[in-house]
Amino acid sequence: MNTTYYDHGTPAERWERAQQFFDARDYAGAARVLAGLVEEVPEQTGPRLLLARAYYHSAQLRRAETELRLIVERDPVEHYARLMLGRTLQRQGRHEEAAPHLRVASALAGEFADM
Repeated sequence: MNTTYYDHGTPAERWERAQQFFDARDYAGAARVLAGLVEEVPEQTGPRLLLARAYYHSAQLRRAETELRLIVERDPVEHYARLMLGRTLQRQGRHEEAAPHLRVASALAGEFADM
């Protein structure tokens, strides 16, 4: 059995390790741990959202977008995923695509524009 530090341990241990990497701003390391964890438990939003954030912070924007779109597809009212998707699209220069996601995120947060 060939295991590495990134995929060693129980899912709970890997989740904790990923959070430690993320908190230490080692976003690429966090993503390496989280990619395997998300593969193992694809139905859980927490690891996938942290993976998307790790991708975003390590400038892997297409990967972040993919993860965020999966979350929003499954849970259209997931506020933070909507916000992150909008910001990820903005960072790629895709402002028109970002706008609806940012508006929905604002509405879900209770931030309505004055009419």
